[in-house]
Amino acid sequence: MDKNEALKQYHEWQDKQKAYALALQTMGFDRLTIAPKDGVEYYAKQYAYLAGELFSIATDPKICELLTGLSRQDLAEADRRSVQLDLREFERWNRIPKQEFVDFTEAQNLSEAKWEEAKAKNDYAIFEPHLQRMIGYTKKFAHYRDPQKDAYDLLLGDYEEGMDQKQYDEFFRGIRENLLPLIHEVAAHQERVSDACLHGEWPVPQQELVMKHLQEYLGFDPAWGYMGVSVHPFTDGLSHGDVRVTTAYQTDHVESAVFSIIHEVGHAIFEHDINPQFHGTVLGNVTSGLHESQSRLFENYLGRSQAFWRCNYPFLQQTFPDNLKNVSSEEFVRAVNVSRPSLVRTEADELTYPIHILIRYEMEKEIFKGDADLSHLDVLWNQKMKEYLGVDVPDDAHGILQDTHWSDASFGYFPTYALGSAYAAQFYEAMKQELDVDALLAEGGFAQISAWLREHVHQDGALHTPKEVVQRATGKPFDPSIYIQYLSRKYRTLYQL
Repeated sequence: MDKNEALKQYHEWQDKQKAYALALQTMGFDRLTIAPKDGVEYYAKQYAYLAGELFSIATDPKICELLTGLSRQDLAEADRRSVQLDLREFERWNRIPKQEFVDFTEAQNLSEAKWEEAKAKNDYAIFEPHLQRMIGYTKKFAHYRDPQKDAYDLLLGDYEEGMDQKQYDEFFRGIRENLLPLIHEVAAHQERVSDACLHGEWPVPQQELVMKHLQEYLGFDPAWGYMGVSVHPFTDGLSHGDVRVTTAYQTDHVESAVFSIIHEVGHAIFEHDINPQFHGTVLGNVTSGLHESQSRLFENYLGRSQAFWRCNYPFLQQTFPDNLKNVSSEEFVRAVNVSRPSLVRTEADELTYPIHILIRYEMEKEIFKGDADLSHLDVLWNQKMKEYLGVDVPDDAHGILQDTHWSDASFGYFPTYALGSAYAAQFYEAMKQELDVDALLAEGGFAQISAWLREHVHQDGALHTPKEVVQRATGKPFDPSIYIQYLSRKYRTLYQL
């Protein structure tokens, strides 16, 4: 078969996958947002059937032959990289029996629903058998794929191309050795920074007004973006023109929704900025630290800065006059940057946040090495929270049930949050060398910041590996010390250490 005919068949195969993937994504978003809970069992079966059909398309032996042939051709950059990644995905799934994949997908959806129920009822026992089932499926599938390779290394590489335990161990060693002493030092001087102004009642209708204001400021356009509400905030990019985010409201913590929406809009802008031709293909599927770098960049490096709130605080203060009438923007910014060991990852400050990820990384390593007692993972969780952050976990909802990731078997994803935070430090440093970021934030010029990110990080999707993107955008290899230095400077200054 000549190259042009092979490419034609390849692109037709991609189009077929796109259609199924869009249907599944739309169903998934609905289930997590607006779908009645009593329909989950029926939904799970139908979703699993469609996922099985997509599985058959993705693992068709004929497509392997087609991809292998194309991999030997002289292709344009995008096609060459796309074929490379699709071959990798084929190898990831083709050794798994279809019926087992369908059964897993049904169990996965039920697991997510049981996690929601367990969290709402604060009862880990409801979710525990489903978590164990997800672990069992994941171990079995890893063995099918490559019985000679460490299962956790496979999972880490799925979410962050080229990464494994050896590299993550070194990365987290730097975090543990450099940040834990600083966390303890900050904890000894808590009285120097107050977050008292964040306490109180923050009615949801007013919070919704703030969300709309922040979306407009950040360039999240309702022509292509939609915001809903879910138990755990997330982003789903269905296409270039359909990117959906969710948030969750807490009436006693306005900063929770504020920073979750800034975080999710960071993801959403990335999804919208990817070359439209890549959407629905493997090149549009950026599930890695690169994606998390953008949410963390928006949430922390930009969203917790004085310059950001110079432009946005007047609206917040006007919307909540009873809470903030006597609070300056400087006091507010200091409050939202307070560092204090806490229970919940999504509400953790910048300094303690990577320790939450370290805890999950260590737990996942123990789970997949067989060292963890699967009948007492909640106990292990609580022990590690006490060991690293010095906090006592009061209940399941604030402990092992706080994150949704394990409910859908996303083992290996958590480390990308810390890695993404470190990538973000390097992007932020490079961006500030070319743009007056503070002036743009203070004057409502966020579009110029977005344009820089689109050019240097977003538009090529998965055309390059994450570390290649870091190199291309910043002119230097990935350097975790930039992240550690950033946190050290910020918190030593804030706490006058």
